[in-house]
Amino acid sequence: MNISFSNEANLPSRFGDFKIKAFKEAHKEHLTIYTESIPEIPTVRIHSECITGDTIGSLKCDCRDQLEYALKYIEKDGGMVIYLRQEGRSIGLLNKVNAYALQDKGLNTVEANHQLGFGADERTYEVVTTILEHFGIKKIKLLTNNPHKLSSLKDIEIVQRIPIIMESNTYNEDYLQVKRDDMGHLI
Repeated sequence: MNISFSNEANLPSRFGDFKIKAFKEAHKEHLTIYTESIPEIPTVRIHSECITGDTIGSLKCDCRDQLEYALKYIEKDGGMVIYLRQEGRSIGLLNKVNAYALQDKGLNTVEANHQLGFGADERTYEVVTTILEHFGIKKIKLLTNNPHKLSSLKDIEIVQRIPIIMESNTYNEDYLQVKRDDMGHLI
């Protein structure tokens, strides 16, 4: 896999002091946010972009809550967040907003994606192995509820899955239930 990496830079944040490095794969640019000292077996969160949740604070998902939880966790435990540019489970922002409109009419998140001609989840994780290898990481503790992430990482040993359970709210209860019941998430 042909990937370009940026230089490393400091990123002081409200969650702690981190290092960052961007990487480019084809036409997507991703980001790693990591502690200065990365343990031999770091905690890793693979987080897919969610502009509506991560940036605007949408209550329709639990993305921002998961991202903030992960940053706080790795700041204490040591490790990294790999922030992948796979908006809307990789259907893109325009289609994600169209899926939201279908959800407003009563479809759930999976049904809306299918109505638009997509699978329930179009994300891939091959690039994660390349990123971890770049940092010399061969074993990780993975902060996830998504079984697809567990089965997708090749050549990386997952020594522990750490659940990332967020409180539901009025707007995302059904969404979280669909993730659990229809998509097999471990919540």
